[in-house]
This record gives sequence, structure tokens and C-alpha cells, in this order.
Amino acid sequence: MRDTDSNPPAPGGYRELLRIAYPLVVSMASFTLMQFADRVFLARYSAAAIQAALPAGILSFTLISFFHALAGYTSAFVAQYHGADDRAGCARATAQGVWLALVSTPLIWALLPLGSALLSAAGHAPDVLAEELTYYRILMAGGFLVPLVGALSGFFNGRGDTRTTMIGTVAGNVVNLVLDYAMIFGRLGFPRRGIAGAAWATVIGTAVTALYLAAMYFAPRPRAEYGTDRRWAPERALLWRMLKFGTPAAAHLLLDIGSFTVFVLLTGRLSGIPLAASNIAISINNVAFQPLLGLSMAASVLVGQYQGRGDSATAERAGWTALRTGWIYMAAVGLTYALLPGVYLRLFSDGENLDPEALGRVARPLLWMMAAWGMFDTINIVLIGALRGAGDTRFSMIYSVAMAWLIWVPGEFALVRWLDFRRAAGRALPEWMGDGMALLWGWMTIFVVLLCVGFLWRFKSGRWKGIRLIEPAPVLLPPRTGADALTTVE
Repeated sequence: MRDTDSNPPAPGGYRELLRIAYPLVVSMASFTLMQFADRVFLARYSAAAIQAALPAGILSFTLISFFHALAGYTSAFVAQYHGADDRAGCARATAQGVWLALVSTPLIWALLPLGSALLSAAGHAPDVLAEELTYYRILMAGGFLVPLVGALSGFFNGRGDTRTTMIGTVAGNVVNLVLDYAMIFGRLGFPRRGIAGAAWATVIGTAVTALYLAAMYFAPRPRAEYGTDRRWAPERALLWRMLKFGTPAAAHLLLDIGSFTVFVLLTGRLSGIPLAASNIAISINNVAFQPLLGLSMAASVLVGQYQGRGDSATAERAGWTALRTGWIYMAAVGLTYALLPGVYLRLFSDGENLDPEALGRVARPLLWMMAAWGMFDTINIVLIGALRGAGDTRFSMIYSVAMAWLIWVPGEFALVRWLDFRRAAGRALPEWMGDGMALLWGWMTIFVVLLCVGFLWRFKSGRWKGIRLIEPAPVLLPPRTGADALTTVE
């Protein structure tokens, strides 16, 4: 039902949240389905391709993620400027985000050799490494498009116009999906390119999204109302504020994804079926967690807008509403993991490249684990978005980095060394443990639970309410007359 002035949604309530969140959830769901289909195609193309796609894809995004988050922090500034009814500020903040995206282009390309060296040092099988390097290099070549999309989408998302972002994202993902099918298998007149075709499909799809958002940004209405065609000059003070608050958010994402990348690279040392099972389980998990990112973005927008208006109580209510919504969604998805694991696994196994029975014995415990820790990770995902909208990026970075790099990653390294020792001693683990993969996932589950404790405490404490993300609006005083006009203020 369409909202009208006579029936507005309750501030910070479910209707207001869903009005902003549903286009973002659709965007993330379409991205998830595109990635899911991409992995299904690659699993049916070759076992090496499905084993290579996740580590190479995660590594490329890790190296791009800092620039993406920094440029994409535009949305938090736009949300607060929008809440303060400063339309010029919305366009000015977007322009700074675009400048940050453009400056990041040569830096992203300069990271190409680093990623290649990391993949080569990971100790993966030669056929898997060859596919990884192909996939990674193409994604990095087009990596400059990712922060550009982040900056442009920030203008629309921050104002609550998430429908425009949805259309651009879905359009890019549809192009990506069609080109995946055509370029991986050599259909629709395209040559058979395998994993290289999947990478080029991703780059072209991202370009479609960027072009659409740019066209909408310069459309007649934004030009007239926000001056999007006029406010393009770099502004030192605003750039500094965006760097001050955006850099911790960007570093948080980089180090958070970086820790997950280490986990993926470490699991790549295990044998074929456990590795394929882990990569497939993570791909399946994206079906749940990408839409949760849409809820997180909606929480960031609403918290940012109400903070910009100086209404911290409603900002807090919006954050809790988003979290409750995320729990309901994740509980439903977790049930499908627990009760219907075979439905998911059959999509990836045709009996030729991967043995369905062996895959199921290893993958089912991983899916059950995901069903359990998904509820805890929902807290992390949604509340990080809410805190980001308020500008509380420093705590999020410090706490996440401490948990990941002082607890999770060292524990995973210790487990891998212990598993290597057992294998060298000829001491086998039960088959369902997948050569130790279940132990590595179990430690990740403990990390997720510890992480959520900190973010629950931080949001509940309300310490984020005193943060001022945007510059205060000038206070206009009435003109002084008579004797008052001669009074000076020291």
C-alpha cells in the first residue's frame, strides 16, 4: 500500500524500514542469485573452476574493499545532510565520493602484483592456481568500477531513494548472469572462456550499473533540485570529514574481509572434496547474507537521517527494528539449511565433477553450522550498519579487527598446523569432519558469537548518539538594532 501524508509510517517502525529496505534487499538478492548461478555454472564447467572462484573473488574484493567503503561512505553523509534538509550538501558529499573513487583507480591497479603473489604463495593445486590467477586479474582490471558504484549509489540510498539503486543493480546483475551463461560455456555466439568468461561478465555487469546510476544522477530533476551538474569541486574541509569518518569504516571492511580471505586461503590447503564443500557452503550462505546487507544499509540510512535531524531516540528505534526484521528473515533461511541441505547441494553436483554422496557428507555439517551462527551474525551485520550511519566507525573498526586478528585468525592458523601434524602422523579424522574443515568452521562460529556481544553492547550503550558526522548548520540570529547593534561579543 502506498504511503500518503494522511497515513505516514511510524518513525523508526517496520513500515518505514521496509519502504527503504525492500529495494536494497532486492538489489542484494539479485546480486546473490547472480553469484549463486555463477558458482553453479562454474561447478558444472570444472572442479578446478569452482575451487578457484571463491578464493580469487574474495581476494580481489578484499583489495578493492577499502576504496569501495571509503567512496561508499558517501551514503552516511548524504543521509545526514538529507535529514538536515541540506540539498546542496547531498550533492557536495556525492562529488567528494566520486573524486575518492577516481583517485583510487591507479591504486587498485597497483595492487595487482600483490594479489598474484598471495595466490601463488597459498599452496593451492597448480590447476586451481591457474584458474585463480585468471579470475583475479580480470576482476582487478575492472575493479575501479566498484568504488564508483559505491559513491553514486550513496547519493540515492542516503536520501532513501533506494529504488533507483535497485534498478541499476538488478540491470547490471541480469547482464552479468546472461553473459555468465554465454561466456563460460560458449553460447549465444560467444567463445567458450570458462572462468575468464565469468570474470568478464562481472566487470561488464558492474559497468552497466555504474552507467545507469550516473545517468540518473545527472537527470533533469536531480540537476534542478540538488545541482548535481554544478557542485563538482573538491572541498578540502568536506573531504577531510569524509576521510576522518570513512577511513575507519574502510579499514574495518578491508581487515574484516581480509581475515575471511585468510580463512578461505587456509581452507584451500585441504583436499578436493572438503575444499569444494566449504566453497559451496559459503556460496549458499550468500543467499542469506547479501539481503541482510540490504537491511544493514537501510538501518544506516535511517539512523543517519534521524541523527541529521537531531532525533537520536528514533534513530535507536530504527536500529532495533532492523535487527528484529533481520532475525525473522535469518530464522526462516536457517531452517532451510537445517531441513533441506540436499536441495542446495544438488544444484552444484551433477555426478561428473563432484561426487554427490562425498560432497553431502562434508557439506551438511557446514550448512547446519551456518543455520546456528547465522542468528548471531545477523546482529553483527545489521548493527554495524546502524553504527556506521551514526558515524561510529572507530569502535566498529577497532573491535572487529581485534576479534578477527587477535582471536579468529591465530586460532585458524593453529588448527591448520595441528591438522598438518595429524596428517603427517597418519591419524585420520572422521569423514564427516572433512579432513578438519568442520573444526575450522567451528572456530569461525565461536568468533562470530564473540563479535556479536561487542556490537550489541555498543549499540545498547548509546555512546554513538553524541557523534556529529556533518558540520553543524549555521545559527541565524535576527539583526540587532539600536543600542544592541553597538554591543560587541568577545
